[in-house]
Amino acid sequence: MNVLRSLSTNAAMPLCARLLFGVLRQVRVGHLTLVTPQGAHYLFGDPHQQPGAVLHVLDWRACRAILRAGDIGVAQAYRAQWLDSPDFVALLRFALCNEAAVKRAVHGGRLAQLWYNLRHRLRINTRTGSRRNIHAHYDIGNAFYALWLDQSWTYSSACFDGDPIRSLDAAQEAKYRRIVETLGLRPGMRVLEIGCGWGGFTIHAARLGIQVHGVTISQNQRDFAIERIRREGLDGLARVELRDYRDLDGQYDAVVSIEMFEAVGVTYWPVWFRKLRDRLAPDGRALVQTITIDEAHFAAYCASSDFIREYIFPGGMLPSAERFVRGASAAGLHASPALSFGLDYARTLQLWRQRFEANLDTVRGLNLDETFIRTWRLYLAYCEAGFAERRTDVMHFVVARVD
Repeated sequence: MNVLRSLSTNAAMPLCARLLFGVLRQVRVGHLTLVTPQGAHYLFGDPHQQPGAVLHVLDWRACRAILRAGDIGVAQAYRAQWLDSPDFVALLRFALCNEAAVKRAVHGGRLAQLWYNLRHRLRINTRTGSRRNIHAHYDIGNAFYALWLDQSWTYSSACFDGDPIRSLDAAQEAKYRRIVETLGLRPGMRVLEIGCGWGGFTIHAARLGIQVHGVTISQNQRDFAIERIRREGLDGLARVELRDYRDLDGQYDAVVSIEMFEAVGVTYWPVWFRKLRDRLAPDGRALVQTITIDEAHFAAYCASSDFIREYIFPGGMLPSAERFVRGASAAGLHASPALSFGLDYARTLQLWRQRFEANLDTVRGLNLDETFIRTWRLYLAYCEAGFAERRTDVMHFVVARVD
């Protein structure tokens, strides 16, 4: 049996390992069991305090990657099979709880932060850049997303409303009902959906007799949504086209945008808000569902990149709630937070992750390799941990013109 060690560090360990152990000795919340490539167990923190996590270092190069690039380094090491964990959600929650103490293990060194910030800024969301960034994620293939999304093909947070047994399908339906009710949408009204995905909300609203114009810049999403609309006989009420939000014209009774704002990029926030104002009729209202980051962490978040922006959503940027409201105000809009339901997103991600893990053989059958699987496993866990620890939230903002 391996001996659980608390403070001693083997002098034979490489320098990067000893440096990482020095960082981990600053842990103040919960505990971490680190298993070395030789099978030795080291304990950091209080074993009687939660959260608890386990990290298997399979190759000492993982320590160097983590110290150099923080969470990006964790991803690189996991993709390279240099580290593993039986529960990445627990590991990432542990890291967030101890962020102040183990800052370098979360954010990496200063030079890496500057390098990844530069890489992120080069992925600016021009029209061409947006298509390239969206293609990298949403055009993986509909067969992949079909494995773990609900029947409405909704790739955004559901609303469980405190119901522990509500199914994912029912929770996504509840989210759409809430949007319709919040905006007071009625049959015959003209609604624009910016970033309509595979058509979930567009079809939900069209079934109620609402005229919906959905736009996306993903060819796969557009083609699939059009076929769904055709099959349901909703052609007269719903239409979906391939169009960038910057090219929209006309005015609508209401605008809905569900988790598209995160893909706009901070450089284009003013453009997006002005376009939203221009598309709203004078007495119209919009509902924007967006993921937000805690304002206290926004400056550090904005100053570099992270695992999500490096490997999952190139060009992405989360607003804080305060910055979303200020951005709307600068464009002549009033934005009011109407709902905050981040823990529902943690639950949504948990269900997506379970479905993803249950279908790994099929994922492999789609010619998606082990590196892809490891990246997506970490992505789903990373996001779940962020919402569970309240680092990120998801909110509904009701937006209206100020005339």
